[in-house]
Amino acid sequence: MFGVENFFLFLAMGILLNITPGGDTIYILSRTVTQGKKAGMMSVLGIVSGAAVHTLLAAFGLSIILMKSAMIFNMVKWAGAGYLIYLGWKTIRSGAGEPFELDNKPKAHIIKIFTQGFLTNLLNPKVALFYLAFLPQFISPSNHFGPLPFLILGFTFIVTGTLWCLALVQLSSSMTKKFQSTKIGKYSNKILGVIYISLGLSILRVTLPSRA
Repeated sequence: MFGVENFFLFLAMGILLNITPGGDTIYILSRTVTQGKKAGMMSVLGIVSGAAVHTLLAAFGLSIILMKSAMIFNMVKWAGAGYLIYLGWKTIRSGAGEPFELDNKPKAHIIKIFTQGFLTNLLNPKVALFYLAFLPQFISPSNHFGPLPFLILGFTFIVTGTLWCLALVQLSSSMTKKFQSTKIGKYSNKILGVIYISLGLSILRVTLPSRA
């Protein structure tokens, strides 16, 4: 479909990654709980805008690579799969999830909240690497649709992530107690790490040429 492979697998993996607690989750909950729903909404908008820029950069950059050489694009996919495995191993070894702090942050203008969320996401090299590693795994090397499949996948990931983040804003008070749970803090990184490693290994198994 438009150069996309295994779309429903991508959708399932994307949802799992979105709902696993991470830095963006903590930032959104912290803003919402300490400064209100409007601040939470603006933090979501800022993070999503940064993710949209990463999607555009990855889409047009990777589509150019694919147009130049399918072999080089496959090398990018293998390197990306290796990066996901490394990221999973590192995430598992990092132990408990990031602490959830509810300091009473001073009131900030909504534009400042948006800008902080946008720049935090945009300037995070880990986010850029994630997009470069994750999106190509679901693109056909014979893709003839240019950046379109990358945009489909990227914005699908953004839409599911946005819906989840907005739900966090709406349910912030009850979710705060859950994310402060020591069990979730202890196991969230392990779950995320297993997801990364499983995805990387499955991609290597499918894409690496078999021996005669």
